[in-house]
Amino acid sequence: MAKNKEIKTNAMRILEKEKIPYTHYTYECDEFIDGLQIADMLSLPYEKVYKTLVTQGSSRNYFVFVIPIAQELDLKKAAKSVGEKSVAMIHVKDINAITGYIRGGCTAIGMKKQFVTRLDESARDQESIIVSGGRIGSQISLKPDDLLKACRGEYAQITAGSEN
Repeated sequence: MAKNKEIKTNAMRILEKEKIPYTHYTYECDEFIDGLQIADMLSLPYEKVYKTLVTQGSSRNYFVFVIPIAQELDLKKAAKSVGEKSVAMIHVKDINAITGYIRGGCTAIGMKKQFVTRLDESARDQESIIVSGGRIGSQISLKPDDLLKACRGEYAQITAGSEN
């Protein structure tokens, strides 16, 4: 047996259970750093690395949006994509209570509850994308369609500057 057994996150266990292939990357980090810094540390192209954002709609329901790290979420497009009048970002202090993850380690796969999830349309152009592995210091690379399968999400145009 290997002594330094890799600690699997909930997201990794779900991917394995669903037989979805992924590649795991780790990086040294003790606290939250943004996705651009992580991409730089791992020498990854910005357009392949995606961040997971959690919002609350006017209905009080929560919604998850996965977008490229260098992009901004367009709140109007995001709300429209989930049939809400409006959505607003949740407070950082509420991330763990809502998702089970912490800031910097939040991924759309394996949250406490299954939330409606949208992946930015730009991911269709990527062979694979990189998202948080479910904790700080962990990233996973997988096909965009496989991410959607694992989190029961859909594609949508949700970033500033994307077409209507």
